[in-house]
Amino acid sequence: MRRGSPPALEDPPRKRILLASEGRAIPESALEAAARLAKEGGVPVRVFSIARIWGTGLGMPMPGLLPTRREWEEQRGHVAEAVNGLRRRGVKAEGQVIATRKAGKRIVREAELAGCDVIVMGASPPRHWFVGDFLWSQEPQRVRRRAKVPVVLVEESTPK
Repeated sequence: MRRGSPPALEDPPRKRILLASEGRAIPESALEAAARLAKEGGVPVRVFSIARIWGTGLGMPMPGLLPTRREWEEQRGHVAEAVNGLRRRGVKAEGQVIATRKAGKRIVREAELAGCDVIVMGASPPRHWFVGDFLWSQEPQRVRRRAKVPVVLVEESTPK
């Protein structure tokens, strides 16, 4: 089952929308949902993606665990595609890529810092909490649990 359309918010966003990704390509359905909300509220969209830091050694970032140049470029490409897609739909948009180990925490913090009223993310179908809490693909569900603003998760369709 695909839940592609975002729930109707009582009041449309007034400040800004955060279209976020924990590292996956931003799906077209999430782009469409963010554009629809932005047009309803007449607000810009901030596109935000994470370049994953794989860990630390002795409490300090280790060069082999930091994102590679290819990973940085991949994330910049995801953000650029999303920004261009939003602009083609007539929505004002800007984007940024950040490196972190804790994507969910950083996405929620970015929403707070940017003054966003809603977070939109592409998401895999939810898993059982015990299994899902250890999977990187379940980061959007962690964002939903942690955020103080509404989070619209647009589930990606899985090929059959």
